[in-house]
Amino acid sequence: MSAFLDLPPARCAQGSARLPGSKSISNRVLLLAALAEGDTHIHDLLHSDDVARMLEALEALGVRWERTGAHDYVVHGTAGAPFPVREAELFLGNAGTAFRPLTAVLALMDGEYRLRGVPRMHERPIGDLVEALRQLGARIDYLENEGYPPLAIHPPAPVSVETVRIRGNVSSQFLSALLMALPLLGRPITVEVVGELISRPYVALTLALMARFGVELVERDGRFHYDGQARYRSPGEVYVEGDASSASYFLAAGVLGGGPVRVEGVGRTSLQGDVRFAEALEALGARVAMGENWIEASAPENGRLRAFDLDLNHIPDAAMTLAVVALFCEGPSRLRHIGSWRVKETDRIAAMATELRKLGATVEEGPDFLVITPPERLQPAAIATYDDHRMAMCFSLAAFGDIYVRILEPECVNKTFPEYWQVYRSVVRPVPVVAIDGPTASGKGTVAARLAERLGWHYLDSGALYRLVALAALRRGLATEDAAMLARLARDLDVRFSGDRILLAGEDVTEAIRTEDVSAAASRIAVHGTVREALLARQRAFRRRPGLVAEGRDMGSVVFPDAELKVFLTASVEVRAERRFKQLIDKGMSASIERLREELEARDRRDRERAIAPLQQCPDALRLDTSHIGVEEAVEAIFDWVRTRGLA
Repeated sequence: MSAFLDLPPARCAQGSARLPGSKSISNRVLLLAALAEGDTHIHDLLHSDDVARMLEALEALGVRWERTGAHDYVVHGTAGAPFPVREAELFLGNAGTAFRPLTAVLALMDGEYRLRGVPRMHERPIGDLVEALRQLGARIDYLENEGYPPLAIHPPAPVSVETVRIRGNVSSQFLSALLMALPLLGRPITVEVVGELISRPYVALTLALMARFGVELVERDGRFHYDGQARYRSPGEVYVEGDASSASYFLAAGVLGGGPVRVEGVGRTSLQGDVRFAEALEALGARVAMGENWIEASAPENGRLRAFDLDLNHIPDAAMTLAVVALFCEGPSRLRHIGSWRVKETDRIAAMATELRKLGATVEEGPDFLVITPPERLQPAAIATYDDHRMAMCFSLAAFGDIYVRILEPECVNKTFPEYWQVYRSVVRPVPVVAIDGPTASGKGTVAARLAERLGWHYLDSGALYRLVALAALRRGLATEDAAMLARLARDLDVRFSGDRILLAGEDVTEAIRTEDVSAAASRIAVHGTVREALLARQRAFRRRPGLVAEGRDMGSVVFPDAELKVFLTASVEVRAERRFKQLIDKGMSASIERLREELEARDRRDRERAIAPLQQCPDALRLDTSHIGVEEAVEAIFDWVRTRGLA
């Protein structure tokens, strides 16, 4: 498991993304197929942790299934009879779409079952569902805390109620689970929803899938009636739609990154309510097109996103994506009616507010709303994901703010979208970097500066940062061996680059950092790993649109290992000595070519033998020997490489 994933600043987004199967549909279909009469061939089933938990549970309960293809399965139904295994302990992870419906179904079967999950699942309420099931005779015990898993389920007691009541304002999964279990009763029953029903599209999805399996409920005025006659029967084949919630990340990427980005697997005929995320994007000014099985999104024509005030009760999962999009809108945006976030994989309202503030946003948090005011400029941040897949995927979009974003515990996406990071990289193009390294006096600084000017990109002279630390250390009398103090100095350095001038605490030190004393001190300071780590974020901050030319020792190996083009610029020691000699003579200083050659050879040797950031060519770097060419020829050669790779 990776502790973190660093996402570089994003330049643009274009292309298409094939969506994984819907988690909500996958787990509903698996359970309905298990309860149905006949065999059900399921195509495009999602491969994820949540679906794996459902498959494991069905197997433990004696339901037979086989995998027949990459995403194809056949489930042998039990015709509504009790599952073959009458006593079992089930571990369901953090899969609400498995835990809630299995609780309802098993509570109405004649068996002894224990259901548990990860610690977070034991913090997610289930009391409303349990109380509704108890009205039907279910005998369920809480094994730890009242109203929460884990649960012990016993054979039900006979009752003759005609109406069951359940609250609708906590989680629509409770109602969906109860409705799917009704045909097990074998008699007429009515479910009455008390209060407001949230996330109604997910209930509509449940009803549509039940109808596919032969059970149609009549809904009228918040009451759902089962006639007592219909039984689940396999439709033969079922195709799982692409996940509409997952589509939201790529549609938003198309809007933030110019686009167009097309998602394939959902469209205007989708059963899922989250396809209405496209309408929310249009309300912000985005350009959206939709077909039968695809949706496409691009940036607004004027490039500006309107702030919004939206009731998002109908798209609670996709609404999380809008919370990050709000960082790019013109003014404060309000997300309303999102109280169900509180009982998801984490308390998503609190988690979202915390992580948005890390990026510099001002956030007002309420019981069922967020108000998000974007900062003038986003701040780089390490985003905690709370073992919540949607937190990781949503915050990947912050990379469009010209910042590095570190996603902690990135594998949490395995819950619903194990291939998310690969698909993300296929659509999102990072801000390009040309990293130039090479030995002292090879001309890399001059060449890099000229190349950046020609491309119209930003320029980073990483050596200048070390010289600035050295200058500040010399002025304060700090020893170049005091790594801890130097690292603290590097982190707090008041530095500003203005055109070709370098300012330290407001003072122009462009020339002062080029003295021999400062250069020698910088060389000694650069060997400290703590100093290099302290300067890492400062160096990465130069990576902004439209691109960056970065010159320095570990630019391609450590700072920008994903640089699209790495160049190792070199020249013979004799040529480098002549260049350095000419520079000194032009400044009116005396010099000896032989002495300069010896110094360069010694410097090369020290640089190669460094324990940290030794002088060496990256395996994927292109070598350019400038012994017999001038600066402009070197710039032209690298510019051709940039153009050939489609970076400019």
